[in-house]
Amino acid sequence: MREPDRGTILIDVSEDGEADFDAEFLKRLGHPVIVCHGPPHANLCPILTGTGCPQAEGAHGIVFRFDLDRAQHRAILAKYQQVVSEDVPIRVVVTPEHAVRYAHLLKNVEVWTHEPTAGDLDAFAAEVEAGERSG
Repeated sequence: MREPDRGTILIDVSEDGEADFDAEFLKRLGHPVIVCHGPPHANLCPILTGTGCPQAEGAHGIVFRFDLDRAQHRAILAKYQQVVSEDVPIRVVVTPEHAVRYAHLLKNVEVWTHEPTAGDLDAFAAEVEAGERSG
């Protein structure tokens, strides 16, 4: 008998960012994965327009890997922290410099200042699953 799929994980990464390893690893653990590259250049992300983002709102876990030097990316991360349930883990991949510069924005999420390892992703997936069991 096939084990049911686990909760959906949203990977938010720029088009030039690498999400293949993350997505494939999480898929092998049984999680449906949605990769979002953000809105086309010069367009505002739907979560910031007030229309909402079904991908973020339906996610059981979020991995965010955008450039926090861009105001829209900071606003998206801040909005995620406002609209997703508190039991939805959010991981943010940033440089050590950005971890310091944007510490105020990152205080309620777990920060990875390195490329996520299999161990990081496995622990994240376990936290997603734990949240589902308690929810």
